[in-house]
Amino acid sequence: MADSSSSATGQISGVAERYASALFELAVSEKKIAAVENDLNRVGDLLKGSDDLMRLVKSPVFTADDQAAAIGAVLAKAKITGLVGNFIRVVAGNRRLFAVPDMLIAFQQKLAEHRGEVSGQVTVAQKLTADQSKQLKTTLKGIVGKDVSLDMTVDPSLLGGMIVKIGSRQIDTSIKTKLSSLKLALKEVG
Repeated sequence: MADSSSSATGQISGVAERYASALFELAVSEKKIAAVENDLNRVGDLLKGSDDLMRLVKSPVFTADDQAAAIGAVLAKAKITGLVGNFIRVVAGNRRLFAVPDMLIAFQQKLAEHRGEVSGQVTVAQKLTADQSKQLKTTLKGIVGKDVSLDMTVDPSLLGGMIVKIGSRQIDTSIKTKLSSLKLALKEVG
């Protein structure tokens, strides 16, 4: 979900924020936070795993009926029902599927806040092991002073290192960025 333009800048749209807030409040009132979190994570995995599904969600070319039918079929096949299934169908009916990736991030932020955690996004060149993830969370907890809930995204174009975003803070240790900086410095010298 880090590839959406608004989440790439660290900003969540008002639309995404409102929808995520509504879903979060509903999940709290029905005491189904864990089930909603699990289903939303599955929706996020489906989006990350399918360029075609992401195209369906993001493209204004598809009609509302086409989007609703397609997303309904995807949800049925993935057996995503209940609050999240209904939520995604309402979002599709309101022509707001384009904001789903940001809605997922906004929901995670609300969930982290509810748990007394800080939410962050991490983009890595290759998937971290369980031990590496644990060490990263421990290090980040030492920096921000709270437990950190992380949304991990793999982007092989980074070559190595990672980009960590927590709130308005961003730490970029990727080799891609370091090479770009070196290239720029060499141009200034020459």
